[in-house]
Amino acid sequence: MKQIMQTALFALALSLVAGASSAACYADYKAKQDNPLRLHYGVIKLPDAACRDRDRAAAFVAKKIGSASWKLLSIISLFDESGLDKRKTSAGQFFLRF
Repeated sequence: MKQIMQTALFALALSLVAGASSAACYADYKAKQDNPLRLHYGVIKLPDAACRDRDRAAAFVAKKIGSASWKLLSIISLFDESGLDKRKTSAGQFFLRF
C-alpha cells in the first residue's frame, strides 16, 4: 500500500511539473529596417527552450524577424499569456506576426 501511495504522489508531482513547463511564453521586442529607416515594436511566441533565457530568446527572435529583413534591436521582456492583452494594441500588425 505504501509503495502504491508513493507512486501516485510521484505521478502527481511529475504531472504538475510537466504542466508548468508547457505554459506558453512570449517576448516583446524592438526591431528596425534601414533605407528607409523603419522601426517596430512586436510580440512573438517563444519555444520552450527560449522561455527563460534572454540570449536564446534574442537569437530566436532575430532569426524569425530576420527572414522579413528586420534587425532585432532589443528584447524588452519575457512574459506569459497574462501579459498579451496589454501589449496587443501597442504591437498592432506585429502582434504575434512572426
